[in-house]
Amino acid sequence: MQTNREIAIFAAGCFWCVEAVFECVPGVVSVVSGYTGGHTPNPTYKQVSTGKTGHAEAVRVEYDPSMVSYSELLDLFWRAHDPTTLNRQGADVGTQYRSAIFYLSEEQKRAAEESRSRWQASGHVKNTIVTEIVPAGEFYPAEDMHQDYFERNSSAPYCRFVIAPKLEKLGLASPDR
Repeated sequence: MQTNREIAIFAAGCFWCVEAVFECVPGVVSVVSGYTGGHTPNPTYKQVSTGKTGHAEAVRVEYDPSMVSYSELLDLFWRAHDPTTLNRQGADVGTQYRSAIFYLSEEQKRAAEESRSRWQASGHVKNTIVTEIVPAGEFYPAEDMHQDYFERNSSAPYCRFVIAPKLEKLGLASPDR
């Protein structure tokens, strides 16, 4: 029996971090790092890194809504990064690191806007949320070296000092990592 699958697309800084976060969620079937939101067709990492393509580093999350809801994914999205910094997450600076939710339906748009309002009012953030909520356009998967980056490179310095602490803070660190 085929399960029902849905798609969500999020940008929240470096896609290596965002991918690692969502890969830990029960009900998430796959996470693909890539580029979206810009004007350059089939961009490369090198092109996106210039900030001139308009694309954000993003992840395409395929999930089973009977196991995890879009609302739950949105809650994790807000907790996994600082949605109040414009075009920046930590040391990563540029429009390619912006905070964005790329919606695929009016239902997702409504849910994202309601979630943003709740998060802003919750007291979890002191500044104004700058996250874009925009229609999804073409999503371009990143090069193979960027897929499953944390899983394949967990001992690399960036993974040990940026991604692993983020997973631990979110309660997503697994004992084998």
